[in-house]
Amino acid sequence: MKNLRTWAAARRWQPIEIDCITTVMLKILDGKCKMNAAEKTAMSVLYDGLRCRNGMLLGAQAHSLIAEARHGAGEALRMQIYEMRLLAETMISRPVMKGFKAMLRAEGAFADG
Repeated sequence: MKNLRTWAAARRWQPIEIDCITTVMLKILDGKCKMNAAEKTAMSVLYDGLRCRNGMLLGAQAHSLIAEARHGAGEALRMQIYEMRLLAETMISRPVMKGFKAMLRAEGAFADG
């Protein structure tokens, strides 16, 4: 993907896809994301472009927590991230998340990594 920000801004995102991006950011911050470094960077770029949007399941509270954690995380904040990640993962099925990541790969979102 030549310009991930432009692609993301032009794409019509479904609320569940916003939830998937938010969940991946929680996983990255929690240290549980198994994507490679380039994919994590791409997901961060996507999230940064979409963080003002609420998903179907996750919204302002998750975005606020992510913003706080990106500026530094004490033990209490790490626990909040962990708990929110677990909650998000219980609300979004594995097939939905896998389908979302497959769509990103098919669309070329990870091509520069």
